[in-house]
Amino acid sequence: MTTTSATIDREPPAASAVPSINTLTSQDLRASFAAGWQDLKAAPVYGLVFASVYVAGGWALYLFLAVTGQIWWALPITLGFPLLGPFAAVGLYEVSRRLEQGEALTWGGVMGVVLDQRHRQLPTMAWVVLVFFLFWNFLAHMLFALFMGLEAMVNVSSSLGYLLTINGVSMLAVGSLVGGVLSFVLFSITVLSLPLLLHKELDFVTAMIVSFQAVQANLGLMLGWGMTVATLLFVGMLPGFLGLFLVLPLLGHASWHLYRRALSHPAPDV
Repeated sequence: MTTTSATIDREPPAASAVPSINTLTSQDLRASFAAGWQDLKAAPVYGLVFASVYVAGGWALYLFLAVTGQIWWALPITLGFPLLGPFAAVGLYEVSRRLEQGEALTWGGVMGVVLDQRHRQLPTMAWVVLVFFLFWNFLAHMLFALFMGLEAMVNVSSSLGYLLTINGVSMLAVGSLVGGVLSFVLFSITVLSLPLLLHKELDFVTAMIVSFQAVQANLGLMLGWGMTVATLLFVGMLPGFLGLFLVLPLLGHASWHLYRRALSHPAPDV
């Protein structure tokens, strides 16, 4: 059977070696934040543009809830919204990578790499993150029905006192516990897998496993990192999401440098 050149597919790039996991110290966390701040100062416009996409998404979501009369769902959605933060920072990873390697920093180059990810593994990770986000919102609805279904309320959006009832406090406690578990699992599988997939040719399952193992190997420090990220994202959302114009770029750049410190790649694949 003959094969024409029109039917010959382009060979996929060679797979990268699986990186090894390093032991992190508190100095690595401080150094990652410091390096992230330097990247933000070196390329502030990129941070503002990528953060604006995330902020615009927050505004659009809030407007949708307000128009549809479901503004009271802003609480669980706001608590789950930071779960999407790591994927929104992919463009910032590329900016930090270029600054680190001394490569030219142009919009064409950065966006070209970001758009090229549609042919790689990052879109699959986007689905993983999205499923977690939607599952969390489904659980929030279910918990509300379970704890507050028998409560008599005239208007949920104007009767916030229901949160101080026994059922309301129980709902918040259980919801916080469930949300915390989901957030930790998602954090563990994405904190290093997203920059790893941008940087190397690995399948998304391997990247998630490496990320999870790295978190387990440095559990205390990575828990501290995750809590810091969640706190800064939540604080950044409070003034109408405007704080994210600073917080998201800083965390995106810092996360890249933490990834570089947490994993080592064998030569010549460095």
